[in-house]
Amino acid sequence: MIAVIVAHGDLIVTPEVEALVRRAGLLIAADGGAAAALSQGWWPHVLVGDLDSAPPEVRAQVEAHGAEVRQYPPRKDETDTELALRLALARGAEDIYLLGALGDRTDHTLANLLLLALPELAGVRVTIVAGRQRICAVRGQAEIAGHVGDVVSLLPIGGDAAGIWTTGLEYPLQGGTLYLGAPRGISNILTAPVATVRVERGLLLAVVTHG
Repeated sequence: MIAVIVAHGDLIVTPEVEALVRRAGLLIAADGGAAAALSQGWWPHVLVGDLDSAPPEVRAQVEAHGAEVRQYPPRKDETDTELALRLALARGAEDIYLLGALGDRTDHTLANLLLLALPELAGVRVTIVAGRQRICAVRGQAEIAGHVGDVVSLLPIGGDAAGIWTTGLEYPLQGGTLYLGAPRGISNILTAPVATVRVERGLLLAVVTHG
């Protein structure tokens, strides 16, 4: 099942995003993301969060349209986006797309990027879609699809990433190491429609910027 989560960051709507929402078996609004969803004519199946950013009239609208509302206390350990992500996992989603995950709040942007490192996400495809960018975590091995010339950056998170093997990239890695904090993996280039990345130890954040 495909799940789409609309968070409360900058929502960039493209034909691809509209197609994803139409295909989604589960559409979750994370708190203030509900207003963004309604502005596009999207009706969430679930509204989740502490609802400090969802105006009462928005909550009333989604409830009237049959949405489930799961409200949490403001004093909680998880962000609203994390609650939405865990809900998608609990509902059996195999492909999860996060919209509105990036924005002008650097703390929330970093937190949402780091959510991709959650151990519970192993075996589930989770992608942040933000305009021309697609961001996912690479555990073990992954394929990166795009167009020749697209920019691909590979960044280690949680520590150094070692034993990295790539194909389909202009600057290949053959068993190399990317060190946490050193931006060596920035701005590689796709030389084929599909690249492969394999990492033997550690975790990579893959950022694809389509041309």
